[in-house]
Amino acid sequence: AGKAKVIAGTGSNSTEEAIAATEKAAKLGLDGSLQVVPYYNKPPQSGLYQHFQAIAKSSPDFPLMLYNVPGRTGQNLQPETIARLAQIPNIVAVKEASSDFEQTSQIRRLTPPDFAIYSGDDSFTLATLALGGSGVVSVASHMVGSQIQQMIKAFEKGKTTEATLIHLKLFPLFKVLFCTTNPIPIKTALELQGWQVGRFRSPLCELPSELKSRLKEVLIELDLI
Repeated sequence: AGKAKVIAGTGSNSTEEAIAATEKAAKLGLDGSLQVVPYYNKPPQSGLYQHFQAIAKSSPDFPLMLYNVPGRTGQNLQPETIARLAQIPNIVAVKEASSDFEQTSQIRRLTPPDFAIYSGDDSFTLATLALGGSGVVSVASHMVGSQIQQMIKAFEKGKTTEATLIHLKLFPLFKVLFCTTNPIPIKTALELQGWQVGRFRSPLCELPSELKSRLKEVLIELDLI
């Protein structure tokens, strides 16, 4: 206890529900909250701003990280909207999973230097760092957390060649862990390592045999099993 920060995923496509969950997380003493862009109902940018503004206002001393993942939500949080939200004191970061480096560049250009940008995809961590980002909210770190930390620290120390070599070594893992919808690949990978991860809850399902074989090959290549 106390060795790592805990950020709760308390976002929702209902502002009222997101506020209630975020207030509960704050009262429990957690370190912050991850706020996903509202999914399915696809509010316009003005509605997205009002949504996150209301959540931030309800827990003014609780740090919030925006989570932009248009591939899952069906809506992109535009850089200009992120820049407006970054002016709210307790909105301190964004998990940017649009896979669009023009967008990441615009976010960095429009937001204050202390507003943190995290990659939402392991494959793009190094590039995000090069654009002034702070790190990654990682899937692969469940398996290679120390190596990813080493890559980020090397980049921060100006050892870009070392950071690049680590990235290239781990790149096959980054790709195979996104071979289908997560958490299916990462749970399968952890199971191959011997962890008891439990069954998939419907409608998620087992990884197809051909993808599982490819995943196993990559894990063997990296001495992870």
